[in-house]
Amino acid sequence: MRARIAAVAAHLPERTVTSAEVEARIAAESAAGSAAGSAADGGYRPHPTIIERMTGIRARHVMRDDEQASDLAAAAARDVLARRGLRLAGIDLLIFGSASQDLIEPATAHIVADKLGAACPVFDVKNACNSFLNGLQMADALIRTGQHERVLVCTGESPSRAVRWKVRDRAQFVDAFAGYTLSDGGAAALVEAAPDGGIFYRDFAAVSGAWRIGTLPAGGSMHPRDPEYTYFSGDGRRLKDAFLAGGPEIFTTALEKTGLAWDDFAVVAVHQVTLPYLEVLRSVLGVPADRLVVTLPEHGNVASASLPLQLATALAEGRCGPGDRVAMIGLAGGISLGVLFAEL
Repeated sequence: MRARIAAVAAHLPERTVTSAEVEARIAAESAAGSAAGSAADGGYRPHPTIIERMTGIRARHVMRDDEQASDLAAAAARDVLARRGLRLAGIDLLIFGSASQDLIEPATAHIVADKLGAACPVFDVKNACNSFLNGLQMADALIRTGQHERVLVCTGESPSRAVRWKVRDRAQFVDAFAGYTLSDGGAAALVEAAPDGGIFYRDFAAVSGAWRIGTLPAGGSMHPRDPEYTYFSGDGRRLKDAFLAGGPEIFTTALEKTGLAWDDFAVVAVHQVTLPYLEVLRSVLGVPADRLVVTLPEHGNVASASLPLQLATALAEGRCGPGDRVAMIGLAGGISLGVLFAEL
């Protein structure tokens, strides 16, 4: 028995913020928080248009103050169930696979299930931007081994809560830069047992020695309470170099083992961080540009929701459908890499 991705949905907050607005807020809050507070100082001001020029991101989504990661996941889950005409009673497992979480304890999956009114078993999967992809991996394994028949995999990403707005100098701006690319969003996929088709290849790898390159340090045993550690910190160039050093073997091997080429896929969904890096990765892997679903400019880096957002977009646009093959290429802090092939 195989595991088939029967439906996918994404839920994005209505409010959007442009890169120009992000730069303006950094300048305003940095000026307000400037230690000297003088007109000569005025706080740090990013060079105008630098974020869009460096990343290709024009806008990102920001959830309301009264929304949580679980709300975004629950909204996407309701949509995916409606698409299949299913009731919650038909779901026998819920997996919340996300870099974000409502609380350290309990698992956010419980909160999502409560908001949906679900009574099935639940658990979280957490692996930065590959969390949703690992959730699909878990659903696939559990269905193949006969432990479950229908699994709801969902994610809710809330990185807007961890953006550093008051910046003292250029060095701190560069360290916080990854946070300015991130966007809030939710997604869900329904994974069902099927006699054929479905997920037919998956592989994962890690270069764990690079975990320090990008972090959100707060809340764990290292930094349980210091507010200074509640912001994203990272080096985008070093992350890119670490990804390129860690692959592309995992992705080219996937093609070799399956006897496929990228042209055999209707869609190749690639985790999108910036447009320049997406083009580098596309070129290195040899993925045809017309197989990509580029969501980054208008939606930003939606963390683990990036891959299901691309798949949902492609389905809505008629770029793929039942019987088509799709590929998902995951890249995440840690660092980790993942690839999953499926027939819809």
